Amino acid sequence: MKIFTLARVNHIERMDAAESAWLINECIAGNEDAIELLVRRYETGVFRFALSIVGDQAEANEITQETFLSALRSLRTYQEKNSLKAWLYRIALNHSRSHLRKQKILERLKTAATAIFHIEQGHKQSLPEDAVIQDEKEAAVWMELNKLDERHRTVVVLRYFHELSISEISEILAINEGTIHSRLYTARERLKKSLEKLRGE
Repeated sequence: MKIFTLARVNHIERMDAAESAWLINECIAGNEDAIELLVRRYETGVFRFALSIVGDQAEANEITQETFLSALRSLRTYQEKNSLKAWLYRIALNHSRSHLRKQKILERLKTAATAIFHIEQGHKQSLPEDAVIQDEKEAAVWMELNKLDERHRTVVVLRYFHELSISEISEILAINEGTIHSRLYTARERLKKSLEKLRGE
């Protein structure tokens, strides 16, 4: 049973410390409006992140729900020194990997050029990215991104599509910032070479 339905893309995920603290305290107190605000503020980003890992919309939707259920149960353990967004993405990452282990499969983003941006088939609201994805070069980037292993694909998605900082990515993946920089560099080089081959350069 779904606890929510996916809302349209929300571009104002980031909050200042005071607002974040207030929201967390209200959620802990059981304020339903605050819980709904928390979910709606981050649900699309969490969904898209999960989708970039498991490559299946139904799975990503389930992971999104599990992420918020886990987060709401664990809010008392949240440390304000950490980014709330990064904390949620870390939970989503754990659930995504758990789903992959249970299924014993690691699917690439088979339809990456459409699945990431068209969050649900038949969505009534057109997304701002719909026009961009029609561009052949953009589609080519997604196809090549799809070929990267999970370690390198994940850092690219977090950095360039979710616009997270290196420190936030480090927090989510529980690896040092130097490793993040190294993986981003390697991923960019691989994508560059692959795209050059596609162009016949």
